[in-house]
Amino acid sequence: MNAIDPAIHIAAANIKLQNVSKTYGKLNIIPNMDVEFRAGEFTVVLGPSGCGKSTLMQMIAGLERVSGGKIVIGDREVQDLEPKERGCAMVFQNYALYPHMTVFDNIAYSLKIAGFTKAERQARVEVVAKMLGLTDYLARKPGQLSGGQRQRVAIGRAIVREPAVLLFDEPLSNLDAQLRHDTRVELAELHKRIGATTVFVTHDQVEAMTLADRILILNKGEVEQYGTPKEIYHHPASIFVARFIGSPPMNILSVSGDGTALRLADGQAVVDSHLIGDFHVGVRPEDIVVRNSGSRPGLRAQVRYREDLGSHSIIAADLAGETLRIATPFGADAPDLNVLSFSFPSDRLHLFDTKTGRAIHGALKEKT
Repeated sequence: MNAIDPAIHIAAANIKLQNVSKTYGKLNIIPNMDVEFRAGEFTVVLGPSGCGKSTLMQMIAGLERVSGGKIVIGDREVQDLEPKERGCAMVFQNYALYPHMTVFDNIAYSLKIAGFTKAERQARVEVVAKMLGLTDYLARKPGQLSGGQRQRVAIGRAIVREPAVLLFDEPLSNLDAQLRHDTRVELAELHKRIGATTVFVTHDQVEAMTLADRILILNKGEVEQYGTPKEIYHHPASIFVARFIGSPPMNILSVSGDGTALRLADGQAVVDSHLIGDFHVGVRPEDIVVRNSGSRPGLRAQVRYREDLGSHSIIAADLAGETLRIATPFGADAPDLNVLSFSFPSDRLHLFDTKTGRAIHGALKEKT
């Protein structure tokens, strides 16, 4: 561990949003929100465009004023403090580097403004440059760097201040696919080394699932779910989460309970159940079991098309007037038939309320 790491570990602070809201006139962007980002964790704020992700980030950083509530970083209320007083450092989507300055000067600029001596600036920048693989580029200017290198300079400029909180606002969206992957790996390794509390905004579920200790999923400014990637994937709290996470997303089917089973519109029984009324049932494409022609009959659906993606195949089928997607693993023999027979493992089914869209837990019994 290098000289800068212990200081950043010590500086890590939790972030509490207590009844925080943001409005623009009559437009309510974020209703009252209560959430806590734990010290030292990597939290990803995930959601579609316009859900309030960047607004939330900017309120934490102090670039937007809250309309109501409190923001507490560590043991200090910060909602009325200027950005420079909050102990946060932010990395933007567009890097925001000074084009006329060298890499060294870009990284050292905030230290110079803060009154650090030339020797102190030199020592800190050298440590950060080594950490980020930028030692050989300190004399270059941003225009002489690749997109990934410029992003690392922006990160270096942020962490050189030893902040209590690191904020990333969609920092990888300008990179191509391979560079996004490589930079994700670098960010994950960097977080393990310095341990600063990190909040990362994205609309990309792959970034969220691979980087996060915890994911906060937003929908129209409301918290849909807050948990670990595994919790969110395997136990979605709502239909919105179930459909937003996963590629392809979870299948959501309309069913009716008659007291003996939950049935599709065509009468096929999905699972034994004592429930009565209308519900939605969810099942992940990879959890569906395709039956061979010699096994006992299961659910049946009309095949519409197949997609071979190399690592796996996706079968799209018409099931009781709804589209069902089935993922078959690499090497599996998916029957080349127009009509498929398959089953849903009862322990992998998810039940949702039709009115609220929220998950209903413990209502499905094992099928015998």
